[in-house]
Formats: sequence, structure tokens, C-alpha cells
Amino acid sequence: MEKHIGSCRCGDIEFYFYNDPINSIFCYCKECQALTGSDKWFGLWVPKDKFKFTKGTPSTYTRAGDSGKGVNYKFCATCSSALCAEVTAGNFYSVSATSLKNNKFNPKMSIYASSAPSWAIFPTDVPKFDTLPPGMGG
Repeated sequence: MEKHIGSCRCGDIEFYFYNDPINSIFCYCKECQALTGSDKWFGLWVPKDKFKFTKGTPSTYTRAGDSGKGVNYKFCATCSSALCAEVTAGNFYSVSATSLKNNKFNPKMSIYASSAPSWAIFPTDVPKFDTLPPGMGG
């Protein structure tokens, strides 16, 4: 069982998850753009029961997702690093790939491409969807 360890920039909050994520995505929705200050979020989708905070307690900001259910962003109150978003509709965390000590993952898809800014760059070898792929809900 492989363990992936991550933290915020200042080290006040640490976490880990086991095994590979169920998905790895570039999300270009407007909320992710606001969160990152960039064109996208690189999220690793990890089932809630495989993820655990091990040091510190993150702050939380909640918004309604497309499903109407909550998306709970977890971030460090000290350095403001965004660590993950708890997607309650899917019972998983979208973990910031850039917060891992050793990120070995590549994106498998780009989602919400229709919301991307005109200057966004999309990887050519990754499937791109205007919103969510068929069958992934919303």
C-alpha cells in the first residue's frame, strides 16, 4: 500500500493518502481559477476513507457545487495554501497535487474547459470536457 504525503507551504498542516487516486484532473472551472489565481486546479481524487490529516487543523470554506451539495475547501490559515476540496456529492477529496512532497501523478482529463480563460493551455494528450464527462454527474 503506497502512502502519499503532503503539506501546506509552512508545514503547519500535513496529510497523507493511500494508493493511487481514483482520478487526476485539471479543473478549469471559475471556482478553481479563483482558488489558484491561475487557469486551473490540479486535483487528485481520493476517496474520503483513504485520506487523513496528520498534523494541524485546516480552515474550511464551503460553497455549493453544481450538484447543490457542499464543496468544503481545506486550507492553511497561516500560509493560505489550498490543500484539498471535499466534494460531498462524490464522497472524495480533490487533493492539490502540488501539495504532495513527491507528486508522481499526471492529469488524466481536463474538465470545465468551457470556463477556461482564453489564454489557458490544455495538454494535447489529455481528454478535454466542456463540463464533466458523461456519467460523472454534476
